[in-house]
This record gives sequence, structure tokens and C-alpha cells, in this order.
Amino acid sequence: MRENFNALATFAPAVPTDANGRASVKVKLPDSLTRYRVMAIAVAGGKQFGANESNITARLPLMVRPSAPRFLNFGDKIELPVVVQNQTDSPMDVAVAVRASNAELTEGSGRRVIVPANDRVEVRFPVSAARAGTARFQIAGVSGKWADAAEIELPVWTPATTEAFATYGEIDEGAIAQPVKAPSDAIKQFGGLEITTSSTELQALTDAMLYLVAYPFECSEQLSSRVLAVAALKDVLAAFKAKGLPEPKEMIAAVDRDLKRLASMQNDDGGFGFWRRGDESWPYLSIHVAHALQRAKEKDFEVPAPMIERSKKYLREIEQHIPNRYGPYARRALVAYSLYVRNLMGDKDSTKARRLIAEAGLDGLSLEAIGWLLSVLSGDPASQVELAAIRKHLNNHATEEASTASFVTSYGDSDYLLLHSDRRTDGVILEALIKDQPSSDLIPKLVRGLLAHRKAGHWENTQENAFVLLALDKYFATYEKVTPDFVAQAWLGEDYVGKHEFRGRSTDRYNVNVPMRALAETSVSQNLILSKEGPGRLYYRIGMQYAPASLKLDPSEHGFTVERVYEAVDKSDDVRKDADGTWHIKAGARVRVKLTMVAPSRRYHVALVDPIPAGLEALNPVLAVTGAIPLDPNSDEFKLEFWWRRAWFEHQNMRDERVEAFASLVWEGVHTYSYVARATTPGVFVVPPAKAEEMYHPETFGRGGTDRVIVE
Repeated sequence: MRENFNALATFAPAVPTDANGRASVKVKLPDSLTRYRVMAIAVAGGKQFGANESNITARLPLMVRPSAPRFLNFGDKIELPVVVQNQTDSPMDVAVAVRASNAELTEGSGRRVIVPANDRVEVRFPVSAARAGTARFQIAGVSGKWADAAEIELPVWTPATTEAFATYGEIDEGAIAQPVKAPSDAIKQFGGLEITTSSTELQALTDAMLYLVAYPFECSEQLSSRVLAVAALKDVLAAFKAKGLPEPKEMIAAVDRDLKRLASMQNDDGGFGFWRRGDESWPYLSIHVAHALQRAKEKDFEVPAPMIERSKKYLREIEQHIPNRYGPYARRALVAYSLYVRNLMGDKDSTKARRLIAEAGLDGLSLEAIGWLLSVLSGDPASQVELAAIRKHLNNHATEEASTASFVTSYGDSDYLLLHSDRRTDGVILEALIKDQPSSDLIPKLVRGLLAHRKAGHWENTQENAFVLLALDKYFATYEKVTPDFVAQAWLGEDYVGKHEFRGRSTDRYNVNVPMRALAETSVSQNLILSKEGPGRLYYRIGMQYAPASLKLDPSEHGFTVERVYEAVDKSDDVRKDADGTWHIKAGARVRVKLTMVAPSRRYHVALVDPIPAGLEALNPVLAVTGAIPLDPNSDEFKLEFWWRRAWFEHQNMRDERVEAFASLVWEGVHTYSYVARATTPGVFVVPPAKAEEMYHPETFGRGGTDRVIVE
């Protein structure tokens, strides 16, 4: 390392510059610069000072320090600031050079600057984010015998203007043809056609697994649903290698982390709230977490015994924990779910299940409550009367078509108390039928119906994905009996894409990617041909991902209206908006980001998410170093007396690239949310739209438009 930095000390000081002080500088930067941290070395008369030596800052004659944002979006153009500091008593003529990876230095990589004695100067390097991934920068500065260097890296995200779609199917014999055409406005450097083939339907769960693994919000329900899904498929994760899916060992480690976090959230009564210990225990959440703990325990994850015992005690006393405001359908469903989980724990209580049916009657129970009770009573000799009645009831209430079947149920205004959705009901009943009536004609129809209800490869919310994955995992282990022994081949137009042989039972999948650049070579539609020769069933996924060239989305209203504006905090001219909608913010200024969300009717479990421009950093009022943040003079918090203040949201997160606010219940009307950020990095930034959605019914959503922010 030190030899490499010695080389920097010989960097020639006589470098030609233009009128703007820009130089064409060629520097051999050391490849051994340590990643993930800043490293500095000073060279003086044969004496070297390492960055780990005490009081090094005071003794380094020359320092170069980049001041990059925490992230970038694909399409951003920044001016990377590099602060050059002279800590000697004489002026310095400093040559500064930058080397970039996965980023383009649009106006050269070298600069020459005069730094006065005991002073600092900022040098800016215009940079464009080339591709999604990780951008790395190496910076070196040399003045005579002095030299310094630093390295940084930051993620480059794809803004939420990408679009994707996929189609799934299966081939028993012969071949299929799928027309394929590149979108006319697609960026050629991003995305393309993705073809995945498999001899098991398990490959169709890829996107559902990815949805749960990558789900950005982490309340107790979402952590539990992720644990349920990974635990259900733990035995096949070694072969479940999907694009973007973490390695099995990483997912298993993530479950261990989720379990530890859940342990820190458990209340003294054994129950759980949404976000933290001490929040009010929700009966449904408490049962659901207990369900996840038991499934994880069955798959040999380390679940603390006291944690499970507290949950088991909570389930046995479930009636005492259900508030009086819950309606009868909701109360009975919670009791049924608790009996189902207790049965998994080895604490079977058929007597209580039969008593619940006798008291309410099957018409007084929701269909998913009946599904949970069916799992409890199946195989119990003393429950034959109840089992016969349940089987008849389910047959009478199934909505059947030629190839699919589904169930519809509701708790009325109490739906949100149980995070209810119809696809979850289908999953609960499917698992119960596989256990109780493995030859039922409803089973394959329910599976096809569930697979047909996916959007972008997964179901609507974390609840649906968790319960459906549990049921389908049981289905795949029970019904796929034909041993595959076939060859799959693919053609795109006249070009041969490839083939794969499937011999024996395996969850292996074969992936072929056709880059968007290749698809865009022709403007007409081409047929993608998939064929199969030999016994077994070929399952396939044909997907396309692309980014529109405009990187801009218009506002959209599907249950919410969302608007975002930027306002000055300290000086009125710190923020202005052009006629074309472009925002201009002065570098260093504080800006208030104000979101307005309109809900035309009552909404449940709402997430409001605002992506932050890469050139801004949100100021977190919880941190002591942030200092005082002025209230918005037009906000309700400013106008109302302090004892009346109550925000519409219950929890908020401030992350590097976004700010989030959550509420379990949002009343109809206009709601505002604001936070303060500081403009830290000059540049031109693509800002994805602010979005509001019901987390458990994401088809109920609204978003604003894509913004363009210039920090200058």
C-alpha cells in the first residue's frame, strides 16, 4: 500500500490547464485502496503518516475529501464535490484526479487548483449515473512532495419508473408461441426478455418469494409473513436459485435476524403490536406471530422457548385479549385461528373447536375460520358430524368455473382488524382440503385460481403471499408425481435461444436473458417458441423488464390522490419552480417537503412513501445532532394547541433514499405530511413519484408524478 502511495508523491506538478482551471490529468491510482472506508496517506521527507495514527488530521499537510450523496438514481447527474484542504503555511498548487466505475465523468477527470495557506477549496466533477448497481470513485491529490487519496462507493438505484410484466404457463405436449416486441420507448441499456423454464410449478413462486424477501416495511406482521414463507420452503432453498433471490444461507440468516427482532417486540402479555414493544397488542398479529414461531421451530430454526410459551399462553386465553369493539365474525375467526396454531404446537383442542361450531353455526363463521377449524378437526373420530357439515358447506360456497375455483368472505368493517383478503381465504381452505380431502376436485381448481390471481408474479400483500405459499408448498409435495424426463428448447424468431434437459425430480430452473438492445434491433413482433419433448410437465415464465426513456410517470389515482411540493424554510428564494415543473433548490439550503394525500373514503393499513432526491438528505428530528427543525406555519401541528395535536400517522421511517409514514386507519379527507431536508449535493436529479397505498390491498393506491430537481 505505501509503495503505491509513494508513486502518488511523484505526480508531476506541471500540468497544463484551460481557462477554467481544468486539466487533463492521468494518474495511476492504486488498485489496493481499501473499499468501504476512506483512506489517507501523507508523504513528507520520507516520513509517512497512516490514517490510523493519532492526531493525523492536524498533521496531514494535504487532504482531499469527496462529499458524495448517500445514493444515486439511474438518470441522475451530479457535481461531485471534492474538498481540497491545505494545512500548511504556504499556498499549494494541487492537481486533483478522479477515477470512476459505473459512473461517467462527463467533463474530464482532472483539475488543477490553487489552495491558499491553511485554507480549503471545493472542486466539482460533473458525474452521470450510468447504470443501476454500485458507483465507485477513487480520488487523488498531489502537490509537490505531498499526496493524499480517498475512495468511496454508493448505490445507484433504478428509479420507480421501470415497468415489468410476465406471463406464466405450462406445456404437457408440443409447443407454444408467445409474441414478443420491445417497447418503442425502452432504454436499450436496461432490462430485456427473461425466459425461465422448470419441471415443477415451484418456479412460479419466484416472484412471490422475492416480494416477501424484498418487502421494504418491517412491522411484526410482515416479519412474521417472511418467516412463514422462508420456513415453508426451507427444504428447497438450496435449489431455488432465482434472479435477485439471496442465497439460501443468507435467507436463513435473515430469518434468524427476524426472529430476534420479533423477540424484542413481544409484550408482557405475550402479544404483539405492529411496530414496537409497548404498543397495544393486536389479537390477530399476536396469533400470526405465534404461527410464524411454530413454523420456524418445525424447520429447526432457533426460537426462544420462553417466547413460544408466552405466545401459547396468549392463545389459550385469546378471548380475554379480544376488545369488545370487535364484531362476532371477527371474534370467532380469531378463536379459530388460535385453535389452528395451537394444533400446530401440539396443543390440540377439538372440544373447543366443536363448541365454537355449535355456538355460532357454520353460517355464523367466516369461510377462513371454517378452513382453520377443518384443519383442527380433520382425522378426529369424535368430530365426524362436524366434518361432514363443513365439507358440504365449503362445496356449496365455492365459486367454481371450468378451470378455477375461489371463495369469498368478509368481516364487514372489521376486515382491517384481521388483515383480511379473499386470496388468503383460498390459501387457508386449500391447505385444509389437502389434509382432509386429498382427492377433492376443488383442490386443483383452487391452485389454478390462486395462480391466476397473481399480479407481477405475486399476490396482493404479505398476508396472501405467506398463506398461499404455505398451501402451495403442501400441494407440490403431494401431487406432482410424474417424473420429468424431457428436453425444453426455445427460439426467438429465426434465432435459436437454447435448450435444457430435465432428468428426474428437481427444482432446477433454466434461465435465458435476451438484452433489450437485441430485442430493439427489430421494430416488429417476433414469436418466442417454447417446445417440450418427453414425459413430464414444462412450466415456464416469460417476463420483460424495461425503463421508459422519459424516466417520468404521470400522476395516477386508484383510491388515493397524492401531491408533493418543495418549500423554502429559511429564505423564500431558496426554492423555485419553473413553468415546466422543474424544481430549483440552492445548495446548502433547507427545504420542506410537503405531501398532500386525499382519501375519498376510509382506508386501512396505509403506507405513504416519498422517494428523496439523491441531492437531498432528510433531517431526522430524533437525532440530537440535527438541531431544532421549525414547524410548518400552515400545518395543523402549528395551529392547534399542543394537547390537541395528533398526527394521522402512527409510525414513520427516515431512510437514505425515502421517507415513510404508516397508519392502520385513515379517515376520509385531506391529510398532510411534511419533513425537512437539506440540499447537500449539486446536480440534476430524477425523483420517483410519492405514493400512497393500502399495504394489504395495493391495488388501492395513488401516486404523484415524477419530479426533476436541480440543486445549484
